[in-house]
Amino acid sequence: MSDGGSRYLKAPFEVHEQRFEATERIMELQFGQVDKRLERIEQMIGGLEKRLWMTVYGVVAVILTQAVQGVLEYAPK
Repeated sequence: MSDGGSRYLKAPFEVHEQRFEATERIMELQFGQVDKRLERIEQMIGGLEKRLWMTVYGVVAVILTQAVQGVLEYAPK
């Protein structure tokens, strides 16, 4: 009892402290995994966005090509 109290009074606090530390570590790991998943999702969205813009440009190119061909058909020869 020279350390200032009974070990039975300190033991419950030590258990709660250990649980708190374990919970913090688990949460840190979970947030790390969430960050990795979000990064992968952002990369996938970036790739999808590039493909979408390429499709839009392709459709516009086809429409413009058809318009130019139509104008050339009616142009005087």
